Amino acid sequence: VSAAFRLRFGDVTAKFGNVFAAFRPLRRAACEHTRRDRAIAADRRAAGSRMTKHLLIVFHSKTGRTARLADAVLAGARHSELAGAIEVRCLTAAEATPADLLWANAILIGTPENFGYMSGALKDFFDRTFYEVEGRIAPLPYAMFICAGNDGSGALRAIRRIANGYPFREVQPPVLVHGEPAADDLARCNELGAALAYGLDAGVF
Repeated sequence: VSAAFRLRFGDVTAKFGNVFAAFRPLRRAACEHTRRDRAIAADRRAAGSRMTKHLLIVFHSKTGRTARLADAVLAGARHSELAGAIEVRCLTAAEATPADLLWANAILIGTPENFGYMSGALKDFFDRTFYEVEGRIAPLPYAMFICAGNDGSGALRAIRRIANGYPFREVQPPVLVHGEPAADDLARCNELGAALAYGLDAGVF
């Protein structure tokens, strides 16, 4: 190879080397933009997964016992760690409407046991909402708390039979309380509310 060719080839290589060197900062900037875009996308995904979820508590109480259980459930669902992540709506069976079910992402149902059945007020809630939301809700995760005079099994069976038709999907074992609620009963209700709220926030349910 002649010296002249080597000289010309060397000149071309040097020129291209200068061009490549000029592009290096642009490539670094592009990589930085790509990393930044990926980080933003990850942040957006994380924010989306933390969108506020809605937890509905519906209960009936005549003597105040089931209301005490509902208060404990509500306290558990409103744990400070879930502030902003879970919005909780606690209503009596008489107050709750089909719109509340359409709003909810999960539901907690509380009732006393009357004559081996759920309370009439809770049954009325089901009667007023069943057909109104039929085909309009995804299967709602739900759980129950029952203040029983007997063993609570009659109320439990009745609610489960109706819940299957909505459809609701039972995701936690029910809390059955016999007679006057004790501290342990209230603690179990608190844990039930927290379990539903944390499960919703984590996307488990």
